[in-house]
Amino acid sequence: MNLSGLAVQLLNGLANASSLFLVAAGLSLIFGVTRIVNFAHGSLYMLGLYIAYSLINFFGVTALGFWGGVMLAALAVAVIGVLIEVLLLRRIYQAPELFQLLATFALVLVIKDAALYLWGSEDLLGPRAPGLSGAVEIFGQRFPTYSLLLIAVGPIVLGLLWLLLTRTRWGTLIRAATQDREMVNALGVNQSWLFTSVFALGAFLAGLGGAIQIPNEPANLHLDLMTISDAFVIVVVGGMGSIPGAYLAALIIAETKAICAAIGTVNIFGISFAVSKMTLVAEFLIMAIVLVFRPWGLLGRRQAPSRQSGTLEAPLRQASQRGRMVAIGVFAALLLLPLLGKVAPYTVVLSIDILIAVLFATSLHFVMGPGGLHSFGHAAYFGLGAYGAALFLKGLGLSMLPALLLAPLLAAVCAFVFGWFCVRLSGIYFAMLTLAFSQIVWSVVYQWDNVTGGSNGIVGMWPPPWLADNRLFFYLVLLLCGAGVLMIRRILFSPFGYAMRAARDSFLRSDAIGIDVKRVQWVAFILAGSFAGLAGALFAFSKGSISPEAMGIARSVDGLVMVLLGGVQTLTGPLVGSVLFTWLQDTLAREVEYWRAVLGGAILVIVLVFPAGIVGSLQRLLGKGEKHA
Repeated sequence: MNLSGLAVQLLNGLANASSLFLVAAGLSLIFGVTRIVNFAHGSLYMLGLYIAYSLINFFGVTALGFWGGVMLAALAVAVIGVLIEVLLLRRIYQAPELFQLLATFALVLVIKDAALYLWGSEDLLGPRAPGLSGAVEIFGQRFPTYSLLLIAVGPIVLGLLWLLLTRTRWGTLIRAATQDREMVNALGVNQSWLFTSVFALGAFLAGLGGAIQIPNEPANLHLDLMTISDAFVIVVVGGMGSIPGAYLAALIIAETKAICAAIGTVNIFGISFAVSKMTLVAEFLIMAIVLVFRPWGLLGRRQAPSRQSGTLEAPLRQASQRGRMVAIGVFAALLLLPLLGKVAPYTVVLSIDILIAVLFATSLHFVMGPGGLHSFGHAAYFGLGAYGAALFLKGLGLSMLPALLLAPLLAAVCAFVFGWFCVRLSGIYFAMLTLAFSQIVWSVVYQWDNVTGGSNGIVGMWPPPWLADNRLFFYLVLLLCGAGVLMIRRILFSPFGYAMRAARDSFLRSDAIGIDVKRVQWVAFILAGSFAGLAGALFAFSKGSISPEAMGIARSVDGLVMVLLGGVQTLTGPLVGSVLFTWLQDTLAREVEYWRAVLGGAILVIVLVFPAGIVGSLQRLLGKGEKHA
């Protein structure tokens, strides 16, 4: 390994840390005061890049034009942040946190298509900064002058934020609101104004973080999810609400990636290890380690242990006679559906996708609703089931049915291992650890070319000839997905299901009567992973191939959206939400050019009109406080 090359890589890491810190600091501020997990924060970073590109080209590539464009882009993003807070978020502060997450995800879809409309789908790389386009020699290596400036930006912004938060009355209010929002409100502070100003500052930092990267990183439509995942990791590793912690975490993660890239390949006892491939997973490994041993973050404050796993909810009840009749009617209609295949064969194909989505969403709801565990990485088990089926079929030469039966076992084994660590945490920390394990699995699959096919995936997984007709395959999917949903339902009304809900509603009381809460949650996590694995295996055979996208962040988010759209506090909610979301997504993608914006707008309307989800809100409107299937 070349030491001079390593030194340059470390300097590059410092430069990248500054931009990451700006985004994470804004996200940490917003979450600390408003308690909203702003999924659209990465979209604000993306807008900073796009707007800076346009403004710099409009003003001209001069020192004034470049830096004026950068600052105006950040201010423009701050204005957009104010509009988001005033027009949308202010209306849903009293809604459950997960529905706030759903609303900000809808904004991601809207902003992505707005960027596509305004700037197109091509990557846009901005010009070099005037006067800083050259390079200096460091340790015999050429290092960009602009990157030296970026290295200085992080500490400067950190110092300014420290002064703002510790030396001004506004900063004192922010720190007070981070600790106790209700008390700040009781003291007569205008909470609306405080929330808006904090959101504006957070959006400004995200926009600035994007704008200053314009000479180094092209503006593209994939930056939103990539950036928000990095920002989440930094905030969690550094400590929720800790600005110095965010800078420290950004440094650690950026430098770790730089070291991995610089080392390349090492040879230990004749075995070669591609350390450079660790760059994709390094940050999530760091986050997993920190969450396991210090869940409140490196510089975060340890919170008093919460013994309340969830909010008290009305008890679940068996389906009424009317509900059973409706379920029988729906099942009968599904049995007749393949007859439409002669007229509309695509209807059968779409129905297969919907049934698989129903099982996936139901498995996620199993741990989110009755279990009270909010997973951000459930797609890992969906993807493991899909890849398990592919490897059993292609690698071991098994037929489709044994592969389908064995695939969920692979997902269950990984859920067994990951769940042991995850259930020892709660709240946002549990959610982020599930995300970390999910991304670790994704990176292994993405880079293990000899086994998983790498980024190309595995192809040629079609059902056997006797199931080649989509109508026959539909019946198999209907049988397995229906059996999976019914089995989940039976578990919920078994003694184990009652123990799950007792553990969710009151940790202390459950523990006092002898329920091993963590073991119950661990078993629930494994069961949910198994059913998700079955859905993934069916998905692989329905498409004839599988790729890493099946277990990406987007798939996990889709599952969350399905559950939340229907209603997390109902049993039929995930069924309704998955059907509606899958149908809307498919129909809009085929019929509308900017389908993401339309889908995002539809989700926003649902969030505002049905704050408890479609089924949950309808039950409340009809006066049915108790949950019926």
